[in-house]
Amino acid sequence: MLCVGLDPDPARFPASFEASTEAIYEFCTAIVDATAHTVCAFKPQFAYFAAQRAEPELERLCSYIRETYPGVLLILDAKRGDIGPTAQQYAREAFDRYGADVVTVNPYLGTDSIEPYLHYADHGVFVLCRTSNPGGGDFQSLDVKGEPLFANVARRVAMEWSEIGECGLVVGATFPDELGTVRSIVGDLPVLVPGIGAQGGDIEETVAAGATPDGFGMVINSSRAILYASSGDDFAEAACREAEATRDAIRRSAKR
Repeated sequence: MLCVGLDPDPARFPASFEASTEAIYEFCTAIVDATAHTVCAFKPQFAYFAAQRAEPELERLCSYIRETYPGVLLILDAKRGDIGPTAQQYAREAFDRYGADVVTVNPYLGTDSIEPYLHYADHGVFVLCRTSNPGGGDFQSLDVKGEPLFANVARRVAMEWSEIGECGLVVGATFPDELGTVRSIVGDLPVLVPGIGAQGGDIEETVAAGATPDGFGMVINSSRAILYASSGDDFAEAACREAEATRDAIRRSAKR
């Protein structure tokens, strides 16, 4: 259930890398090759590429993942959210330009802002529900009709949007109680779980709260802890070791 997040920050690359967009591609493909045997998914974070004017490198990276590791889910972490016609363009960007299998989306604008993604056959969305950041509760925990807003989002996804197309939810590992609440609402829908690793989420608590009865049902993301396991030229080998250790910890927790 491990997902490796691809959040390339050139300031943290080994000194042997030149400052260029090509270095972003080379770094990420090295991470992908080193960790592909450990993962169910890769999750490029759009902002890390766009801020460096590296959208062409993101396209190449997505193509590389699809062609080299076709059994691995490709999640574009873009957190898109806009009105219907603009959402159609964002859906085209994610699925046609980058070839993502799934894109993260913001539900704040309602059903018509999500539908354009759901009408793409064999593609889907992970809907932001209870995010891993401390400030997420500013709105997500507000009482709405007797339950927190994030529970309302989970219910809408499970009962309405999943009838239109393929849906999952984003719930942070940093809030295992809320993760358990979401799982109780959505049944066996998949949940993307950020917050493991650098953000301090606990693997055992996450699996106990969020797994389906068969011990699966989650895509558990770790980004910085794996990407920057070493700042030296052994970065790929170190990423491999960290990814294997994280995968094995997830497996042990799922068997309990």
